[in-house]
Amino acid sequence: MNNTHTLLGKIKTGNALWDDYLEFLKLKEDDELDSFFHLAQKIKIQNFKNQLKIYIPNKRFPAVSVTGNECALNCQHCSKKYLEGMKPILNPIELEKFLLHLSKNNGVGALISGGCDENGSVPLKSFLDVIKSIKNKTNLIINAHTGLLDENTAQKLAESKVDIISFDINIDEEIIHNIYRLEKNIEDYKNAINLLKKYNLNIIPHICVGLFYGKLHKELDSIKFIKQILVNPSIIVLIALIPPINSEKAKKFVAPNPIDIAKVIAVNRFVFPKAELSLGCMRPRGPLRFEIEKYALMAGVNRIEIPMKKTLSWAKKRFPGISFEFFSACCAISKDYEKLAESFGKDIKRYSKI
Repeated sequence: MNNTHTLLGKIKTGNALWDDYLEFLKLKEDDELDSFFHLAQKIKIQNFKNQLKIYIPNKRFPAVSVTGNECALNCQHCSKKYLEGMKPILNPIELEKFLLHLSKNNGVGALISGGCDENGSVPLKSFLDVIKSIKNKTNLIINAHTGLLDENTAQKLAESKVDIISFDINIDEEIIHNIYRLEKNIEDYKNAINLLKKYNLNIIPHICVGLFYGKLHKELDSIKFIKQILVNPSIIVLIALIPPINSEKAKKFVAPNPIDIAKVIAVNRFVFPKAELSLGCMRPRGPLRFEIEKYALMAGVNRIEIPMKKTLSWAKKRFPGISFEFFSACCAISKDYEKLAESFGKDIKRYSKI
């Protein structure tokens, strides 16, 4: 009890060290976690008021895979399933037609992603001239998943005026080797971030909670890395492992505990009080979904992608006076694009009776 109060006091006064945050992540559900979540919520309200931003990409902000369903890595946690929900576009000419049509039909932007090659890179290079042309012709917001990359790709991304680089921060060599199946190391991730920084690209770091078979492992190292190399990012996206099913791999994985996800979010709120924290679209559905969303709000997120109506109804009761803003985009867009991405009509109809 006393240790918990001491820990809370250190965090509250800004005197917590990384070892203190590690102790916080080890706390059990009955260790007065509500006090920490209350503090996280207080910090969130101080910086972002009693407001929640809600992101609904829909057809106005589609996800594109430039590799279709192909990925050289076939990671243990994914097995290419995340590519199945993206529109496959395999050549630059097709991408140009698709994005021009999107722009003419009230589109907001697109996520350009895909599977990785054997080096952990999404093969974007041959599409960047088209993206540059699109950026010159339209107001579309382009969010790119790059994976690891070389300097020439980083330079071309900058020349193409890509708006957002969504980059998965992972400082866990066991995950890199055993789950991603990559012959890479932490230095490769550091080098990739430094290249993106060199060309002044807008890096939005993503942290996947529970990627180590559903358990907390070295998420704190990722937070520490973000603090050291990006210092004070404007947005951090928190996502969570969706355990694989119906395969031999599934036996190794469990769904992350919603409270563990919330604890990682809370640490981000303590370390980055002025960063917008978003609960991204990659997270377990089913019975855990409401618990994950509820605890994420308690832990200080001020953005969420495609929440349940039940979650927003709960939020109205839990946080009296809370206001909602809706955007037709992915949750990584910056404030500069919010006017362009404002939702209307059927995009928010599903939430009209909360």
